[in-house]
Amino acid sequence: MDEIRTDQPSLYDEDVVAWAEQQAAALRALAARPELSNVLDWENIVEEVEDVGRSEIRSLEGTLQVMLVHVLKYLSCPRAQSVRSWRAEIVAFHATARRRYTRSMRQRVDWDALWHDAKAEAAAELAVWGDSLALGLPDRNPFTPEELVAEDFTLDWALLRLAAALQNPRDHH
Repeated sequence: MDEIRTDQPSLYDEDVVAWAEQQAAALRALAARPELSNVLDWENIVEEVEDVGRSEIRSLEGTLQVMLVHVLKYLSCPRAQSVRSWRAEIVAFHATARRRYTRSMRQRVDWDALWHDAKAEAAAELAVWGDSLALGLPDRNPFTPEELVAEDFTLDWALLRLAAALQNPRDHH
C-alpha cells in the first residue's frame, strides 16, 4: 500500500482556486460514469467545490478594493484627518491580499472592474465630507496584479505611480 506523504504542500495549500477547478473537473468526470451517476448529487457537489475557489477570489477582490479605495482617498485628500488611519489600513489590507493572492487568480479577476469600483467607492466616501476624487485618474487599472501584491508595495510607491498616470494618461494600460 502506498504511504501518504504529508510533508509536501498540496495544491490545496498552494493555490486553492486551481485546486477547486481541478477537483470540480475530476468530479464532473466521475459524474459522467454511468455506474456512479445516481449515487451522489454531483451537480451540487461540483458547485460547492467551485464556490470554494470563487469565494477566495471574491475575498481577494474585496481586500484589494478597500486597499485601492484608501490609496485613492489619500491621493485625493492628503491633508484629510484620516490619512494616518488610511496609511495603516493600506498596510494591513496589502498584507492580507499578499497572503490570499495566487497565480491562478490573475486571469480570473477583472482588474479594470476592480479599479473602476474602487474609484466609485472612493468618490462616494469623499463626497460625504465634501471632497472629490482626484481628476484625471486612468480608466484602466494602472497597477499590475503582481505590483498590487508585491512585497515592496507601499502607499508612497502607489502615489508616485498614480501621479505619473495623472501626468501621462496614455503611458499606462
